[in-house]
Amino acid sequence: MSAGAQTPGRAETRALTGATLGDVLDDVARLRIAVFRDWPYLYDGDLDYERGYLASYRDSRDAIVVGAFDGARAVGVATGTPMEDHATDFAAPFAATGIALDQIFYCAESVLLPAYRGQGVGHRFFDLREAHARALGRRYVAFCSVQRPADHPLRPAAARTNDAFWRGRGYAPLEGVVARFRWKDVDRVDETEKALQFWMRRL
Repeated sequence: MSAGAQTPGRAETRALTGATLGDVLDDVARLRIAVFRDWPYLYDGDLDYERGYLASYRDSRDAIVVGAFDGARAVGVATGTPMEDHATDFAAPFAATGIALDQIFYCAESVLLPAYRGQGVGHRFFDLREAHARALGRRYVAFCSVQRPADHPLRPAAARTNDAFWRGRGYAPLEGVVARFRWKDVDRVDETEKALQFWMRRL
């Protein structure tokens, strides 16, 4: 650790909804850009885009942000919103499941700075979002994860997935339910399309 660097403390989590949610959206943007730059997202993000994307959370009555804080500093965030808030993107992938979007709560990003991993924050991110989904009367919780080829040139030698963690929380991949998004990877000039596999559990 460099001279003068602060030793990470223990992150404390709290759920933010309504007016308080808007106060941390710039933190969500900053952390998305920082964490998603790494494998497997490789996202070359920009703050203006992030602010536009995150406006939907500010405008959604039932959205939630779970923040992880070291003192006053946000070191991680997880977001969630009713699935119908994303109907434009997700209605088609879910059409064959027979499950109405208004029965599903969507857990979107879950990002945490590396120094704060291993403290159980990931579980608390899911605990608080699932509790929020239950309070809204949702029957299912879903999220999606980017799929990368095994021979991708930027795949780290020690790369591993979060599949075991997600399965341990009761989630399973939904056969054939795949979303597609475009973004610019850190090693590319232009945006390219990515496939994101949906996982879901019943509450």
